[in-house]
This record gives sequence, C-alpha cells and structure tokens, in this order.
Amino acid sequence: MTHELKLLFETLDTWQKQGKKAVFVSVVALDGTSYRRPGVRMIIAEDGKTEGAVSGGCVENEIIRQAESVFLNGKAKIMTYDGRLRIGCEGIITILIEPVILSQELLQDFEEQLESRISFEIESYFHSEVGVFEDLGSIIHLNGKKHMLRPGFAPKSVPQVYKQTFDPLFRLFIFGAEHDAIELSNAANLLGWQVTVVASPDEEKSCDYFPGADQLITPAFAEIDALNIDEQTAVVLMTHSFNKDVQYLMALKDKQPAYLALLGSVSRRERVLSMILDYMPDIPTDFLDQIHGPAGINIGAESASEISVSILAEILSVIRQQKPVSLREKEGSIHG
Repeated sequence: MTHELKLLFETLDTWQKQGKKAVFVSVVALDGTSYRRPGVRMIIAEDGKTEGAVSGGCVENEIIRQAESVFLNGKAKIMTYDGRLRIGCEGIITILIEPVILSQELLQDFEEQLESRISFEIESYFHSEVGVFEDLGSIIHLNGKKHMLRPGFAPKSVPQVYKQTFDPLFRLFIFGAEHDAIELSNAANLLGWQVTVVASPDEEKSCDYFPGADQLITPAFAEIDALNIDEQTAVVLMTHSFNKDVQYLMALKDKQPAYLALLGSVSRRERVLSMILDYMPDIPTDFLDQIHGPAGINIGAESASEISVSILAEILSVIRQQKPVSLREKEGSIHG
C-alpha cells in the first residue's frame, strides 16, 4: 500500500506543477467481498488521466463519471458501487471522492517519513449515505503533524472514520550480482519494493546492470552489520559462491529481517550451515532456523525469471503469514 500511495503523491505533485486540478479517491468501506479491500486509492486529473486503481478495472469508469461533479463544485462526495450487479464480487464498496491539493510542506514531510522508515496513518472521514457533504475528507499524519489533503478541511461530526496505517516501504536486499539477480530485481521492482543489490567489490558491476534496483552497494563483510535491515526487509543470498554465502550469513547473524533465504539445493544449504557452525558454534539457533533454503516455493520453476516468481511468492506468503495453497481449495473469502 505504501508504494502505491508514494506513486499517487508523486503523480499529484507533477499534475499540480502542470496546473491540473485533481481528485483523490479512497475505498473506505466494504459490505461483502470485492477485488480489493478498503484502503485502496486512485487519483483522477481534470483532463481524465488517472493513476492507481481500486478494482480490476470495472469500477473506475463510474468513479470518473461521478468525479465530474467534484471538479465542478469542489465538494467531496460519497458513492457506492454494487459489484453483485456487474462484476460478480458479491460486495458493495463505499467510495470517498474528494478534491486534493498537496502542499509542499506535506510532500516534504512525506519524503522524510519514508526515509525515517516509521509507520504513519491516514484518516478518511465519510458518511455511509450517498451524496455530497461539506465534512468529508482525509488527513495524513506525518512526523507528528496533521496534513489535510485539501485546504480548509476540518472534520466535524462525521459519523464514520476509516483509519489506515502504512508501514515503511518494503525492501529487498539481494546479495549477489549474477544474471538471476537481475531477474529478481526486476520482478521485485514491479511489486513496488525498494531493491538494493549487494555485491562484492570484485564483481565490477554498476547499478545500471540491474534495471529494477534502486542502488548497488559493495560493503566489506565487516560493514554488513551497519546496513539498515529491519522487519520490513527481505534478504536473499544468491552469490553463487559458497564462501561468500558463509561470510555474508555470519555477518548477518544479528539481523532480524522479515525474510531470509539462501539460493541453492538442500545439500548446499547444509554445507553452508555446517561451515558457519564450525566458525561460530555459538551463533543463535533462531537465526539459522529462520533461513529459507532452498529459497522459494515449489511451482516447478526452472528459468531465472520463474525462480524469481517462486522466491517473491514465498516472501509474500511469509510476510502475509499465509500458507501457499490454490485459491480454489481455500475456504472462505480470498482476502480472509
């Protein structure tokens, strides 16, 4: 969600510099099931351009039509969409459409919030009834300050508030600079993750070699401990070097990422862990137990691109605390 909001704010900033008016669209409630859950957002410019989506594509045209009155009168409104009638999602979504103007102070605080890697919150005030209201709107809390998404908005006695917490941008550290790292970097970038490639100095690679990466770094093994690897970070070791994997894992022993994986076979993993224990017999067992190796889930992946899908699927299953299963065999709702 955070990377989607980042893209919306960046696009809004561009539109504002071009002198375009825009509206901010938020799904704030759901009765039943839908393609996506409350908290998804999109933006619409007065020339009809859009960024983001709140469904698989069936709801957006109606939202654009409904937004016309918001551009005309500058007043926020509530609309609903009954997916049971057209898209078969068996749910009714409630949508807030509001004018939006992002101040430079908001944009600066937003960037600082992302850099600090601290969670933040958006509150969207809405009515359950369809219509135009004066007291609808959203507030974003950044660095201890409240920012209204449109000037002059002040929440009053609005009966309902949708509160959403945004985690820091999810990151992926890829240790290794071979061809399969390129594929994993590209695929992770499509998910909106921040990608850092960690290579040894002798690799002689630049960040341009990895189109999906935000940066490439070449720290010494002794400098690994200084990397900011937190609970919103995944780490994948794919150096194709037995000795490098051993050294990197020993350097990472005090880190607790959301996901830690080692590329290669079961026998290779056992050899790596055995050597680590030879060098560091007191290494915490909890650290070794968290290592996913071989990396990925069993989907029959063979090529580098397929293996990247397998690894990313496992990362998502771990951070979302889900056991991979075919959706047709899953009981209850998809998002349940």
